Amino acid sequence: MKTGRLVASILVMGMILWVGASAFAGNGTPQGNHKTSGLRTLTEAETATLKFMLEEEKLARDVYLAMQETWGSTVFVNIAASEQRHMDAIKNLLDKYSVPDPASETIGVFNDQSLQVLYDQLIAGGMLSELDAFVVGGLIEEVDIEDLNHAMEETEKIDLLAVYGNLLSGSVNHLTAFATNVESFGLVYEAQYLPQEIVDGLLVK
Repeated sequence: MKTGRLVASILVMGMILWVGASAFAGNGTPQGNHKTSGLRTLTEAETATLKFMLEEEKLARDVYLAMQETWGSTVFVNIAASEQRHMDAIKNLLDKYSVPDPASETIGVFNDQSLQVLYDQLIAGGMLSELDAFVVGGLIEEVDIEDLNHAMEETEKIDLLAVYGNLLSGSVNHLTAFATNVESFGLVYEAQYLPQEIVDGLLVK
């Protein structure tokens, strides 16, 4: 994990968010090879990342729905709804580039087996206590932040950057919410995946 690159992507996030509306509408005029529809094709890496990110956002949503059902905290239902919007944004990109939707409609089921294993582990951990559930939420958002950072590094497409930038902003807000709930137990939120100094810099006080 490259800390410098993570910081750089977060710093430029605000610079790309302004293009979100036109990007979602497909109003850009990108250069390069085009499909019959006039849209530029995705690279194999961009395609694989989009498909993975959709399932990763689904993982977050599905875990939070399970945690809300178990513990009843409104933070989980609110953030689960946000993750659904993230899924919808990525799905719009998949449709735009005619990429099949890889996500199962069944909650807790994933085609990517690494995500399936991770989901099962996160559910098990989050069921231990409400505090553990908040910690699990923080872990999910830390991982998502790094994965979105790498997704932004591998593309120059303005529509992909706009969506990833919006998702990154959301993940930072979600991480802050989970850290706040951990701290409501009289604890200090400790980084689980990203360096502590990066997490401390991201948390909105």
